[in-house]
Amino acid sequence: MDLELKDKTAIVTGGSRGIGKAIARQLALEGVDVAIVGRTAEALEAAAEELRAETGRRILPITADTGRDADVKAMVARAAAELGHLDILVNCAARPGGQAPPPALAEITDEVFWEDVNVKVMGYLRCCREVAPYMIRQGWGRIISISGLAARSTGSIVGSMRNVAVVAMTKNLADSLGPHGINVTVVHPGTTRTEKTPGVVAAQAAQLGIPPEEVERRMGQANALGRLIDAREIAYVVAFLASPKSVAINGDVIAAGGGAVRSIYY
Repeated sequence: MDLELKDKTAIVTGGSRGIGKAIARQLALEGVDVAIVGRTAEALEAAAEELRAETGRRILPITADTGRDADVKAMVARAAAELGHLDILVNCAARPGGQAPPPALAEITDEVFWEDVNVKVMGYLRCCREVAPYMIRQGWGRIISISGLAARSTGSIVGSMRNVAVVAMTKNLADSLGPHGINVTVVHPGTTRTEKTPGVVAAQAAQLGIPPEEVERRMGQANALGRLIDAREIAYVVAFLASPKSVAINGDVIAAGGGAVRSIYY
């Protein structure tokens, strides 16, 4: 299927590693020029060099902290100036979930809460606010926010709250931006294999005194497929949502965790 993405442009926050990097790679493979955004210049430059060599597309590394309003304004202005236009925004810059036990109620301080929510909720909103005028002027755009299946389960108080907030933000933006040709959607990954997974598995194996293979097997039991979803498989979903062919999907959530077991959503 031709996703009609050739020569479009994208901003991918959190694009130097993990799911964000996989998304940037897949968009570039589809013919998109991509600005990858992160806080560490060295990691961004390395990722940009790798993705350029692999895809042949323009990969623009921009250092910015999406938790800072001034950084976001400057980042979007630079991306628009250097790429020429802005077609796609993928919000993926956030503290990763599932790699350590979430804080218990007594451990949730103001700092713990606001640091997390400032980046994943307000940071996403900052990026949406800044790219929207460019998309409105051209009458087309796609905004995809990476949230997470913690929105649909208990066990992580802050994780659930931030992810639900991203969904609420998305539906509000879809209603207001839809008439301008802009679709806004959410993708909920579950536990996903990234470059950090081997280290997480090894640490749990050492703690529990079991082989790494058993740790990974247990992690995979959280979904109906019985295996971890890979970051590139999340990227395939996002690439479709970023394309003109996704026009029928707006304001909605796409769960991409391999199928949550024993749960029905309708």
